[in-house]
Amino acid sequence: MRFLVLTACVAVLSAACRVEAPERSQAEERAQSTGYRGILLADANARPDFVLTDMNGEAFDFRAETEGKLALLFFGYTYCPDVCPVHMASIAAVKRDLSVDEQRRMRVVFVTADPRRDTPERLNAWLGNFDPDFVGLRGTEAEVDSIMLGLALPAAIRDTASGPDYAVGHASQVIAFPPGDGFRVIYPFGTRQADWKHDLARLLNP
Repeated sequence: MRFLVLTACVAVLSAACRVEAPERSQAEERAQSTGYRGILLADANARPDFVLTDMNGEAFDFRAETEGKLALLFFGYTYCPDVCPVHMASIAAVKRDLSVDEQRRMRVVFVTADPRRDTPERLNAWLGNFDPDFVGLRGTEAEVDSIMLGLALPAAIRDTASGPDYAVGHASQVIAFPPGDGFRVIYPFGTRQADWKHDLARLLNP
């Protein structure tokens, strides 16, 4: 009887002292197979070819201006309450930890899906809160929707009938185009800074 009680106590103590390995995130699971924590999409013609207007009123040729660099492309709007500022803040925080050379070899491009309210001045001020080197682009609603559709993203939904404080439904992922092209990596809303740090190092230094 005493032996049985002792055996039971040892079993209980062993279970109590056992340290469970932390579960890996989906992003970490992806990295095991592709090397990236984002979602890797093979695409020989990954980098889109479009021209919009930057915050200084100048034409910005996306393909030409980002050629040979890592380009992070996002479609959003400055009145966005959550997805847009969270993505921009996360990228800005990780970018600050990169070397000067690595920062020079990447471009972060924010295309507004709300050109009615996102004036060049507002875009400049809003993006400047995160990083003064972030590029803000504007175009007509039709132009921006066409670019999104070309990237297999849904067109924006602008609820302008609800009044001046209307919301804009838009894709919530950042698209990364590496320097050598040939593929792109998708980063959904909720991507952690640790995941950005892991992937930016690999994208910038393949």
